[in-house]
Amino acid sequence: MEHKKTILICTFLFLICIHLAVVEAKEIKPASPVKDAKESDQQIGDFSLSGFGDKGKKSWDLAGQSADIFNEVVKLKKVVGNNYAQNDTINLTADNGDFNKKSGVVHLEDNVVITTASGSKLTTDTLDWDRKQQIVSTLDKVNLARQDMNLSGQGAQGQTALKQIVLNKDVRLDIQAQDKLANKKEKIVIICDGPLDVDYEKNIAIFNNNVKVEKPDLTIYSDKMEVYFTPKQQDNTASSSGPAAISSSINKIVALGNVRIIRGENISYSQEAIYTAIDKKITLTGRPQIIIYQTENLDAAS
Repeated sequence: MEHKKTILICTFLFLICIHLAVVEAKEIKPASPVKDAKESDQQIGDFSLSGFGDKGKKSWDLAGQSADIFNEVVKLKKVVGNNYAQNDTINLTADNGDFNKKSGVVHLEDNVVITTASGSKLTTDTLDWDRKQQIVSTLDKVNLARQDMNLSGQGAQGQTALKQIVLNKDVRLDIQAQDKLANKKEKIVIICDGPLDVDYEKNIAIFNNNVKVEKPDLTIYSDKMEVYFTPKQQDNTASSSGPAAISSSINKIVALGNVRIIRGENISYSQEAIYTAIDKKITLTGRPQIIIYQTENLDAAS
C-alpha cells in the first residue's frame, strides 16, 4: 500500500514539473527571429536579364547589384537598365527596383534617372517601366532637362525613348531661347495647370489650361497654347541627331481661347493670336481688341 502511495506522489510531482516547464517555455522569446513568410526564396549577389528582338539583336537589359527572388517578383538593389531603341539608347538607374516576372514591368524607386544618348535627362522619385509597351510612367514630380531647356511637372507618361511625353499638371518650362534678331539668348518661361503634351519628333509642345508665357518684352495668357520649335536641321545651335533632341529655339506660338497679351503698358485681347519669333510679329484673330495707353500730354497741344 505504501509503495502505491509513493508511485502516485511521484507521478503527481512529475506532472506538475512538466506543466511548469511548458508554461515557462511559452514565456521565453526565441533568441533569433522566425523566418518571415515574405522572406525571399533565394538571394544572390548579382542579377541580370536580357531581352532580344529581331535577328537576335539585344533590345533591353536589366541588372542589379543584389537581388531577392520571390515567386512573382525580384527585388533589386542599385538597378541599371538599358533600352536599345532604333535611333537612341536609353539608360535607367535607381537605388531600388522590383521586376515582375509575369508582366515584365519594372518598378523603380529612389533617385530614378533616365538618360538618352541624344542628351535628355529625366529625374523622379518613382517610375514604372513597361518594356512590352515601351512606356514609362510616374505619379511623382518629374524634371526633364536638355541643354537650354528644363521641363517640370507632377505625374508623367511617355515612350521609353522620351520621343513623346505627357505631363499631367503643374507644368513649367524654362528655356534659354536664341533671339536671332538680337543675336543673343533670352529667358522664356511657360507655365500651365496641365496637361502638357510634348512631341519631340514633331518639335511641338501643347500646353493646356491657364497658360502663361513670360518673355522679356511681353506676356501672353490663354486657355491653350501650341509652341512650335525650330526644326533641328534648321537650328545651328543643335548638336545631336537623336529623335529626342528638341531644339531650344522657338519658331512660333499659337495662343487659343481668351487670349490676353501685355506688351509694356499696352494690352490686347482676342480669341486667337499667332506670335512668330523670327520677326516678333503678333497676329490677332477672333474679335481682337487693343488698348493703347498714350504717354504724351494731349492737353499741351491745345
